[in-house]
Amino acid sequence: MSTPTDTIVSLRESLAQVRTEVGKAVVGQDGAVTGLIIALLARGHVLLEGVPGVAKTLLVRSLSQALSMETKRVQFTPDLMPGDVTGSLIYDARAGEFEFRKGPVFTNILLADEINRTPPKTQSALLEAMEERQVSVDGRTLPLPDPFIVAATMNPIEYEGTYSLPEAQLDRFLLKLVLDIPDRDAEFEVLRRHAAGFSPRDLTAAGVTAVLGAEQLTAAQEAVMEVGSSADVLAYIVDLARATRRSPSVKLGVSPRGTTALLAATKAWAWLSGYDSITPDHVQAMVLPVWRHRIQLQPEAELEGVAVDAILRSVLQQVQVPI
Repeated sequence: MSTPTDTIVSLRESLAQVRTEVGKAVVGQDGAVTGLIIALLARGHVLLEGVPGVAKTLLVRSLSQALSMETKRVQFTPDLMPGDVTGSLIYDARAGEFEFRKGPVFTNILLADEINRTPPKTQSALLEAMEERQVSVDGRTLPLPDPFIVAATMNPIEYEGTYSLPEAQLDRFLLKLVLDIPDRDAEFEVLRRHAAGFSPRDLTAAGVTAVLGAEQLTAAQEAVMEVGSSADVLAYIVDLARATRRSPSVKLGVSPRGTTALLAATKAWAWLSGYDSITPDHVQAMVLPVWRHRIQLQPEAELEGVAVDAILRSVLQQVQVPI
């Protein structure tokens, strides 16, 4: 059964209000805010990359404040253990048996802060949670709350003290959003707010309030699934993926999982923009954030400084767009 039109309009208005609430704390990162909302609608996880100080953590905390859902934060460090994320067995002396104590992953929104500052062993502790929405321990399977999303921040891998994320881990993220230094006007507004007393540690004082709950988000996710997709546009997505595999600079192109991820994100963006079905324009808008972390370059291309984003833009220019 399709979602009533008035309900869809109300849900879109609520999500627009979420963007407004986040804007009370974060300036100059409108694209990243939209990307986070798309990830929520598409039931996907999001990776935020940027140098320290561009409001990656503040962005996720502000989004969490604007949503009436449980949020937990894990600061990833070199000595963090997998059990510190998923939970661990604790011996109960009175009962004479082991009891599983749930970790911070049992939440609606998990802020994985600086995820690439912990070794791959601990990074991989999130794999089952991200893909299956569950945690297996001691022969038992424990489901995670619904909705569940991982919003991870990371520093560029060239920075000291960072570890590259395993390919399997990267592939579980729906989007990779790159946060750049804001322009002059946005940076001036950041400084003006701080001069007026804004504190990023107190978002309530900044006026960020919860405007969307889990039930509304679930309804919006169901409405997104109703967005149509023609055979021509689906074929266009496949042709784009196959073109990445043929690029001479690419060692490993986009996988079939990458095409389904692009479809999910494209549907969310089309719905958010007020469309009933996806178009090639929606596909093109989502190619970079959905695919930039799914491509491995040839070693010589990396040495020459070839950028994945540049390859994807070239693919978009080369593949014929359906009319």
